[in-house]
Amino acid sequence: MGAMFRSEEMALCQLFIQPETAYLSVSELGETGTVQFRDLNGDLNYFQRKFVNEVRRCDELERKLRYIEAEVKKDGVPIPDNLTELPRAPNPRAIIDLEAHLEKTENDIQELSQNAVNLKSNYLELTELQHVLEKTQAFFTEEEANDSITKALINEEALNPVVSIRGRLEFVGGVINRERVPAFERMLWRISRGNVFLRQTELDKPLEDPATGNEIYKTAFVAFFQGEQLKTRIKKVCTGFHASLYPCPTSHAERQEMLKGVRTRLEDLKLVLNQTQDHRQRVLHNVAKELPNWSIMVRKMKAIYHTMNLFNMDVSKKCLIGECWMPISDLGTVQNCLTEGSRQCGSSIPSFLNVIHTDENPPTFNRTNKFTRGFQNLIDAYGVASYREANPALYTIITFPFLFAVMFGDAGHGLILTLFGLAMVLMEKKINAQKSDNEIGNLFFGGRYIILLMGLFSIYSGFIYNDIFAKSVNIFGSSWRVRYSYTVVRDNKTLELSPNKNESYLQYPYPLGVDPVWALAHNKIVFHNSFKMKLSIILGVAHMIFGVCMNVVNMVHFKRYASLFLEFLPQLLFLVWLFCYMTVLMFIKWVLYEASAEDPRLTPGCAPSVLITFINMMLFKDAEVPDGCSQYMFEGQDVLQMVLLAAALLCVPVMLFGKPLFILFSKRHRTSGKIYSNGSASQDIELQAQEPPDAGTSKDAAADDHGHDDSFSELMITQIIHTIEYVLSTVSHTASYLRLWALSLAHSQLSEVLWNRVLRIGLGAAEDQYINSIVLFAVFAVWAFFTVVILVLMEGLSAFLHTLRLHWVEFMSKFYEGLGHPFQPFYFKSILDAEDIEE
Repeated sequence: MGAMFRSEEMALCQLFIQPETAYLSVSELGETGTVQFRDLNGDLNYFQRKFVNEVRRCDELERKLRYIEAEVKKDGVPIPDNLTELPRAPNPRAIIDLEAHLEKTENDIQELSQNAVNLKSNYLELTELQHVLEKTQAFFTEEEANDSITKALINEEALNPVVSIRGRLEFVGGVINRERVPAFERMLWRISRGNVFLRQTELDKPLEDPATGNEIYKTAFVAFFQGEQLKTRIKKVCTGFHASLYPCPTSHAERQEMLKGVRTRLEDLKLVLNQTQDHRQRVLHNVAKELPNWSIMVRKMKAIYHTMNLFNMDVSKKCLIGECWMPISDLGTVQNCLTEGSRQCGSSIPSFLNVIHTDENPPTFNRTNKFTRGFQNLIDAYGVASYREANPALYTIITFPFLFAVMFGDAGHGLILTLFGLAMVLMEKKINAQKSDNEIGNLFFGGRYIILLMGLFSIYSGFIYNDIFAKSVNIFGSSWRVRYSYTVVRDNKTLELSPNKNESYLQYPYPLGVDPVWALAHNKIVFHNSFKMKLSIILGVAHMIFGVCMNVVNMVHFKRYASLFLEFLPQLLFLVWLFCYMTVLMFIKWVLYEASAEDPRLTPGCAPSVLITFINMMLFKDAEVPDGCSQYMFEGQDVLQMVLLAAALLCVPVMLFGKPLFILFSKRHRTSGKIYSNGSASQDIELQAQEPPDAGTSKDAAADDHGHDDSFSELMITQIIHTIEYVLSTVSHTASYLRLWALSLAHSQLSEVLWNRVLRIGLGAAEDQYINSIVLFAVFAVWAFFTVVILVLMEGLSAFLHTLRLHWVEFMSKFYEGLGHPFQPFYFKSILDAEDIEE
């Protein structure tokens, strides 16, 4: 957990790499993900960089891979995506072989595709011709049998050849898309003025488009007409409507002979098509096995060349110089990567790195694992920690699920959350392998350990509240005893169990949590209301005090020792002397006042209200109490309250004037610039002290004094704002923790309403046990559905958001700046994951 306490210590390094070893060295660094490179060519555009041609080569390879992948997917060939180990980037020699192999594969697939299109086009034409010959056979048979006009024309042809030539009946046969038939028919009618006799029939089965593979529905037709001029017009119309015309003999014997030949050619062509398709499938299956490896290798190559474009060439053009941020603990790893790159290349000149000093703000890097990553993401969503600042994620691992459980306190609902989180944890390898693009599912999976801990803590808080699906359990035996007879209990709906009677209350509390007898009490809501409200204030004050104390970690680390006394100490004392004192009064009230006390002033009726006591303390008022009771819980409380209030008020001017006056006096004795805090953890102001002015130059002295006045007045204004903000926030933040009480009470009441108004309907629906069991089965399904949807999902999401607000605002604002920028290393895995998400 040392890396979670604060971010890693970073160093800015220069890398000196030989050009021939740069590719392999950057590849090794990309596998480890330990460096974040800086762009040393910011003044150059993309096309002026050294390795732009190599990037273009990678783009061309990606284009080929996209084409190959599209062809593979078009044929329905599965692409394996469960790679056990990602391939490394190919070395420069292997890149040439990869380019040649992808070029050959692309050409082979294009050739196979073109051959398949040509064969399918021929197959389509023969199929259409077959349908024309088969479908139009009925037209010709009908005409030959019934058309007396045709017979007369034939007889007239033998007697008068001139007339027969002019009056011969001709026809055109073909196929056309089914949706174009109505318009096609209207156009033929218009151009022929009704002198075209069109017969048509729809094809039974759809045909396949050779280019796209889509199904197309067509209709076979035969148009009968007279005259060459009309024949030319009809062919032009067929061309305009993309109708395919096929030769069709006039005699029946010729048509049958042609149909027989077409069928034979179709069988031969179908055999060739099947063989071609089998060969294409074998080629695509072999390609599909290697496609994921090729894709990853090319993407890694492109990332390497993009990174090398960030490097700068030295004046001798014999060395590449790069700058990068890296964790100091990984310096050895980076040096090993450079050495390995030189070894793989066979270079005798080693590459090396040099740590350089800089005033720039380094990036923030918190090393996490799969368990802590989710909690770190919660903090980074608010703001990335400043460099070497105390990291709240370490403490959030416990405080976040605990405060969630305070609001979600039901052991039954917590068990559902636990099972859900545990299932995702146990199946994380399987879920990771699936690489789902479901955004909500990935969000839940990323927070699987958070959900698991929230469920476990909710089970614990459910046992403390003694609340399991809105029901209590009596594990240790209640501390209350019923002193009434059965008749009295039966005849009286409301009875009182007084704690000052020995026969009704045993002199020891329930061992763990809330006594189960409160589930039967009419004043249960009053008891839970008081208990949970006080509990939320106690937890809230403790949480805020812990947040203020976290300031010590930052102040000591950044050596702001003056802030310990002028900033941290007054803030802590102000919070302790007022609000921590209020929580102490709650414990005193719980301990002193009891129903069996011999002193009447210590009975529950005389117990003063903690809230009223605190308000009267702030307003210097006395409370009105019944006769025989005291407004104070112990002797000297009035004096103690005056002292605490005066001490707390004295902390305000210390917070207000302490830091500005300290800076003002320090500037008179120092000539170098120092960095001072402005009185809060949210911002630091850098004040540059000027050199002492020359005694003989009054103008410089006046300018120096004016600069001092401006800096002091600016700091004073900022200090006033943050002091007022802190003083007021102690009140508002304390009240904000009452959401723990409100949501917990609402959750328990909603769960109880769902039990009483839904599930109890099935328990007493009918007298017959068989009918009652059927009704109970249906009612239980409804109750279970609403329990999961409303009480677990909706209430869980509400409690999660409120817990997130308590950490971001009430806790982290006490010490956390969150003004850093994240460390984004050059890491192949992150690059590939980001590209997959975009796709």
